[in-house]
Order: sequence, then C-alpha cells, then structure tokens
Amino acid sequence: MPDNPLSWGLEQQRVPQPCAVVIFGATGDLTRRKLMPALFRLAEQRQLPAGFTVIAVARKPMSDEAYAAFVRDALVEHKVITEGDHALWTSFAQGIRYVQGEFQDPTGYQRLAETLAEVDATRGTGGRRLFYLATPPPAFPVIVQQIGQAGINQTPPEGWSRLIIEKPFGTDLASARALNHELHAVFAEYQIYRIDHYLGKETVQNILVLRFANGIFEPLWNRRYIDHVQITVAESVGVEGRGDYYETAGVSRDMLQNHMLQLLTLVGMEPPVAFDANAVRDEKVKVLRALRPIPPDELDARTVRAQYAAGAVGGRPVPGYREEPDVPPTSSTETYAALEVYLDDWRWAGVPFFLRSGKRLAKRATEIAITYTNPPLRLFRNAVGDGVEPNVLTLRIQPDEGVSMKFMAKLPGQVMDLRPVQMDFDYGASFATAPPEAYERLLLDAMLGDSTLFIRSDEVEAAWAFADPIISGWHERAAVRLPEYAAGSWGPAEAEALIEREGRRWRRL
Repeated sequence: MPDNPLSWGLEQQRVPQPCAVVIFGATGDLTRRKLMPALFRLAEQRQLPAGFTVIAVARKPMSDEAYAAFVRDALVEHKVITEGDHALWTSFAQGIRYVQGEFQDPTGYQRLAETLAEVDATRGTGGRRLFYLATPPPAFPVIVQQIGQAGINQTPPEGWSRLIIEKPFGTDLASARALNHELHAVFAEYQIYRIDHYLGKETVQNILVLRFANGIFEPLWNRRYIDHVQITVAESVGVEGRGDYYETAGVSRDMLQNHMLQLLTLVGMEPPVAFDANAVRDEKVKVLRALRPIPPDELDARTVRAQYAAGAVGGRPVPGYREEPDVPPTSSTETYAALEVYLDDWRWAGVPFFLRSGKRLAKRATEIAITYTNPPLRLFRNAVGDGVEPNVLTLRIQPDEGVSMKFMAKLPGQVMDLRPVQMDFDYGASFATAPPEAYERLLLDAMLGDSTLFIRSDEVEAAWAFADPIISGWHERAAVRLPEYAAGSWGPAEAEALIEREGRRWRRL
C-alpha cells in the first residue's frame, strides 16, 4: 500500500487492446522528442498490451532494425532510457516496423497494407489501427486521401480505425472547413482525434474536477463574484530557428486560436450533463459561440500586438525577432498578443477575460487566474497595511502544476495588520509522483477510444470564427513597425494600458 494516502489509486491502469500505431513522419522532430518517449513510458507503466506495434512511415529507406536503433537513440537522447538499459527495450523493439514511402505514392500504402496484415496475424492487433499524422499540415489531405484509396481505413468487425492530426487545423475559417471536408471523406467525425497537447496537461484536466467535484467553487463561479479572469501563456524561448513558420503563423495562429481559447472554454463552460466526450465538447462549443466579436473599430481598444526586441533572457543576451534567421527585417508578424474578451451569456455577462501570450517573455509559465470581487463593505479600511486585496484562485498549468488561493489574514500582534497569504497545492509534491507527459495521456486515450480531451470539428470552426476577424483586422492595417518589448520583459507598455483602464493589472508570474 502506498505510504502517501493521496497517491492511493495511482496504480490503477487503463490498458487498451493490442493495436498498431502508424506514425507518418516517423523520422521527424515530433516523433523523436514526444511520440516515441511517450509510447515507451506507457510501456514502462504497463499500459501497453502485449502485441502493441508501432509502424513507422517515412521517406528514407531503412530496415526495421535500423529504425529501432533510431528510436533507441532518441530515447537515450531524451533521457528516457540509458545506454545500458536493455530489459524493456528488447520487448518494445520487437513491436517496431518500418515502411518506406512518399506520402503521395500509392505503392508505399500498398506496403503499409501488407505490414498491417502481417502484424494482425503475428502480433494479434486484430485490425485495430491508429494513424498519427506527425507531418506538416499541407500533407494531411494527401495522406488521408491515400489511406482511403488503399482501403486501410476499413477494418474487420472486431477492429477500429482512428486518425490523430496535430494543430494547426487550418490557417483560417475557410481552410479549416476545407480540411474537415477532406478528412470526413475518409473518416467519420468520431474517428478523428484533433490533438492539442495542452488538453493533456494534468492541471488543464483538473479545471473540470476543481469546478464540478467541489461544492465550494461552482456557486461562486459567475459574474456576481468574479471580477475578471486572466489567462497567460508565456514562453521564454524565441522562434527557435522556425522563423519561416512563425512568419505565417504569429502568436495569433500559434497560441491564441487554439491553446488559449481551449483554456477559456474550460473556465467558461457550463456543467456538462455527463463526463463524456460529446457532453463536454458540447459545452465548450457553446462558450466559443458566446464570444463577443471584436469589430475592426474596437481592435485598438481591446487588443494589443507587439514584437520582441533584443534583450536578455536568463542572463543571456538574445536578438530581436527581426534579427532571427528567416525573418524579414520589415516583418510585422506579432510575437505577443493581449486581448480583452467577453462572453455574452448569463453566467459571464460583463466579466472581462484578459488573454496574453508571447515569446521571449521573462519566464516560461502558463496559468489561469480568477480574481474575485472585493467585499462590499470596507470594514478594515483603517487597518495597518495596504488594504484588502481581492481573493485570487490560480491554476498553474506549467511548469509547476498546481492550484493556489490568495486570501487576507491578520498578522499576529495587538494591531489589526492585514496581509495577503497563500494556500498552495502542488501536484508533484502532494501525489509523490510527477504528472504524466501530455502525449502519454492523449495517445492512451486515443487507443482507448476516449475523445474527451480532443477537439471536435465544430470546435475548430467556432474558434476560427472568433479569431479570423481579429487576425484579418490586424493584417489589413499592414503595420510596418509594431510596438516592441524587450526580450526578457513581460511585454509592451500598451498591454499594461489595456488592463489598467479599470484599475486592474497583470499578474507578475
């Protein structure tokens, strides 16, 4: 029995049936850094069945053994295993197959079909297939069409066929709708798993538990008691050599339209009728549809965008965005965005949600801060100190996952001296275990057929319907020079002005 009572039940396992995970783009960075380490950790935790198989698909000619060595090198590089760790690796490597093929070449899919038939027969995967597109988004339609033409999405009665695709899901509303149409030509909506790794993080999942499994929070989770909500996704890194990609995305497509709006839906949603995929996602879609549009004439008042200039992060000098490789010296792409948004529904009418995200900020941190209204009567206005501060419930999503609550308390002594204090809950310390990586949870859910933490087609389109006019309005202005903020700071002065109009301020993380 575990010594820590909070960890009771952590040994419970969810194990899927034997299946084949087919990874397109199997030699790419995502596979090396995230997918293979996540699958191996699941094997370590005994959450993968005997017979589990990985079928890697990529352009480079390679044998099964050579690809297994590639995977092992990746696991060593990312400290998942050591050079001398052989026991589990031997059995894991037995389930690795490699298929060479170009994404648009039908012969590669014929070889894939033969390999799928072979592992069905030898490893008992029974026609259970999870296709993971770890490729650039332009390849999605090509691969899906070829899967359909090869017929490998068709499985026997005991089997199933599912598809995972990575964000971005389109670059605007029109392209998102076109992508959904192309996916639905081969896979039904219930077979499609659109992955946003933020939804696999423990604290993100615990937003729903915090709200709906505790009687003290939900009665106060509304416009009567909450003054405002801040959602921050801060990165200390720059574009990391991806200047060409970032020029087409900017923070608006890279963070706002997906990660940040997903966090907003979990804070803003109504209680679902059940904790299942469709019930939860129904409520998330309602939140997205309740977002008040920001018309062009309000962009200056309710949004801020900026670029990072040269500065220092962690004591190390770093260049400005326009000095990064593959970034034009006249770029007007935003690396920072802040917005004031509203939900036009009964629960949240009049409550501002302040969203901000940026690169090269002072630290890497993601959190949701719910600031409550002050007491209606200033009983302690003559107390020593800085006065009564509002209660703040903070959900830390990364890097230190946990929950804290700020409230007022009296210092010991003869004088009425008030100070804010914190109650803090840390997941790692309390449960005596590190939370699983997001990809571990999401890959396992997909193998089990649980789509609760994945994004539905109408969610994608509703998010783009809100974000599209903002992005278009920004780009129509064709600003030659955006406001700048020094790398290592918390953003531009304009963002401070956005939130300070009514006496509020951004939290210092």
